[in-house]
Amino acid sequence: MRIFGASGVVRDAIVPSASTAASDPNAAETLSRQLGPGPFSLIMLFMSPAADLERLPTDAARVFAGVPIVGCTTAGEISGAGYDEGTVVALALPSEFFRVDTVTIPDLMRLDPPALAAAIVRKRVAMSQQYPELAHEFAMLLVDGLSQKEDELTSALAAGLGAMPMLGGSAGDGTRYARTFVLDGDRLSRNAAVLALVRTECPVRVFNFDHLIPTERRMVVTEADPRRRVVRQINAEPAAREYARLVGKDPQQLSPFTFAAHPVAVRMGARHHVRAIRQVMENGDLVFFSAIDEGVVLTITEPADMVGQLKRELAGLCMPERPTAILAFDCILRRLEAEEKQVVGRVSGLLRRYGVVGFSTYGEQFGPMHVNQTMTGVAIYPPGTVLPEKVSE
Repeated sequence: MRIFGASGVVRDAIVPSASTAASDPNAAETLSRQLGPGPFSLIMLFMSPAADLERLPTDAARVFAGVPIVGCTTAGEISGAGYDEGTVVALALPSEFFRVDTVTIPDLMRLDPPALAAAIVRKRVAMSQQYPELAHEFAMLLVDGLSQKEDELTSALAAGLGAMPMLGGSAGDGTRYARTFVLDGDRLSRNAAVLALVRTECPVRVFNFDHLIPTERRMVVTEADPRRRVVRQINAEPAAREYARLVGKDPQQLSPFTFAAHPVAVRMGARHHVRAIRQVMENGDLVFFSAIDEGVVLTITEPADMVGQLKRELAGLCMPERPTAILAFDCILRRLEAEEKQVVGRVSGLLRRYGVVGFSTYGEQFGPMHVNQTMTGVAIYPPGTVLPEKVSE
């Protein structure tokens, strides 16, 4: 397939992408026309909850017959327009450059980490033996964003993936936090995940970044329900009230915009990783997007310049050569912050300029970790590109 770049110059689309309105009754056919004839090793679909989720999986399986399909519902999409909403976004990995094997985890409530890690090792070894000429690899995970099992899952997968870099995103449901689905073939499932193991001729760079600066303000979780990711007390005070005091807000006015503007993080090694707050309950408890427990020390962070930081990171991914595609999983809280600060247009312009596609998530996976309020993804470069040894984080 050949497309026009931003400069109007025709170039090869090694990794084609497409999008259509969620209301499109022939969404699968529309996406197929835009992606081109293939053949493809994998189709990814990132679907607005507004799409016809009963019909679309069946239609896609028919239209892309014989091609593995993975995907999930979103908290917003990233398309050729930048930040998008109410759409279905597709990305295809052509067979000319990619080989893919998938692993389905059908029931996260019955996760068996040793068995899963062993299965991943077998798949990796088989692929390396079958495609020794494909020197580059990565793993992509899509997981139910309301399963509350991402931390355990990523840890189990890391044991099997070894040195293979992994990126991932947690399925979303807009800002409703009610029903999230993972797509595997023609099946939509909850409490499930799907992992794609990819070998390719194209050099890749898996990345993870945020724009948050740790402050000196810290707090300790003194009462929690780790299984439900609920914090009841902070510093031995009701959680929502104490958090509001520390960030200088009225407890009655806490909202997702507050949580996006004042994230809390845990320090691991030299880096701070966000443990994002999802919502405040009527009783004043705080519900988190990722694992939390009593005794955890949380640092309040403040966002730096989102637009400037995003521009620097994306420009860095273009060194020494512009990627042919950038697949990104972007936390919903980043989008909410962009809305609150009225910079959605500028962020969208950067995403569009650098050809980023993907979706807004309920959390991201990077290596063995489940993280929040980051942009995590993979930049895919034309064959023959020589990348720096140090991978961007």
